[in-house]
Amino acid sequence: MHCPACGYEESKVVDSRSAEDGGAIRRRRECLKCSHRFTTYERLGERPIIVIKSDGSSEAFDRQKLMRGLLAACAKRPVSPDQIEGLISSIENELRSSPKGEVNSKDLGTMALTRLSKLDDVAYIRFASVYKDFQSVEEFAQALKEIRS
Repeated sequence: MHCPACGYEESKVVDSRSAEDGGAIRRRRECLKCSHRFTTYERLGERPIIVIKSDGSSEAFDRQKLMRGLLAACAKRPVSPDQIEGLISSIENELRSSPKGEVNSKDLGTMALTRLSKLDDVAYIRFASVYKDFQSVEEFAQALKEIRS
């Protein structure tokens, strides 16, 4: 494991604990060269989840891509990175338990929106505006009505 601060290849494990409802091990590491501490996650290697995009192309599910979108939606909102990590883990666990091994991008977005609506309304609207490609104020108004009902 390379240190993200200096790139040194050796580190020691300072703390290990179960994460993501037992689906991963979270390890705190310390670089043996610069003493920078960082977190790594160890997950079971499994078959990839394929995301079918709206244009018909496909790509492997990317946790980091979903994380970037959710972090942008949750910026300056009272949603912790741990809550976002839990949301993504919940989605990934649901996808892995599905016998299909693939998901439509629309369904993936809906899964994220459903979970995000329970965390923060503003983050939900931000994510929905990109995911649903809002083109007018009326579309925003309709999404707000959906939250209130």
